[in-house]
Amino acid sequence: MLQDPYILYERKQLWKSKKILKKLYHNWYRIIGNALKPGSILEIGGGSGNLKEFFKDSISSDIVFAPWIDAVLDAHHLPFHDATFDNIILFDVLHHLNDPAQFFSEAQKALKTKGRIVLMEPYISLASYLIYRFLHPEGLVWNINPFKKGCLDRNKNHFHGNQAIPTLIFEKYKHRFVKDFPKLKIIKKERTDFIIYPLSGGFHNPSLCPLILYSILKHLEKILHPLNRFMAFRLFVVLGKI
Repeated sequence: MLQDPYILYERKQLWKSKKILKKLYHNWYRIIGNALKPGSILEIGGGSGNLKEFFKDSISSDIVFAPWIDAVLDAHHLPFHDATFDNIILFDVLHHLNDPAQFFSEAQKALKTKGRIVLMEPYISLASYLIYRFLHPEGLVWNINPFKKGCLDRNKNHFHGNQAIPTLIFEKYKHRFVKDFPKLKIIKKERTDFIIYPLSGGFHNPSLCPLILYSILKHLEKILHPLNRFMAFRLFVVLGKI
């Protein structure tokens, strides 16, 4: 496994060079932007710094330092006063957390009333399971309780993850989330991205999708949307603090 800081630099270079990936992320950032409340933004897991290009006044944080990161912090222990932020964004971060419930407790305190937590994460469908389980380096373990502390092996580095965690939290264990966090209302939950994202190869594999086919495949994804439970690769969730 590459050293943590080097991974951020590598992903920043891939972001610049891989046009289909930039196209996908531009669309995802637009979707995220439409879900935000006016006001302050904290990004957890800023990574290669792409999101800050779209939300320039946001505070970008990560567990490791990079020149484009504003704050180095642990998502399980947010060093902010209560009711500091109007929005908290996690993009492909929740499934890296060793104790997701601890994060939601911290985020709930740091968020203002009517503030929002916006998440874009992997979704485990029949189609995506095979890719995430066998072809993705982060791994997938379905038979765990995401509300149990230590659901990830922290002997591995911070970029290790379990891509099943978001689906487990907001589908299989949704009742537990609702019970434990009554002040965090699920405003929106959408399964999305069926064809273009897996063909893009993400940050880890070569792209099999020419940019010229983007519009055609995007139209096809709209047609296939009723099959999202079986084909989706992404889960978009918006939580509102009441």
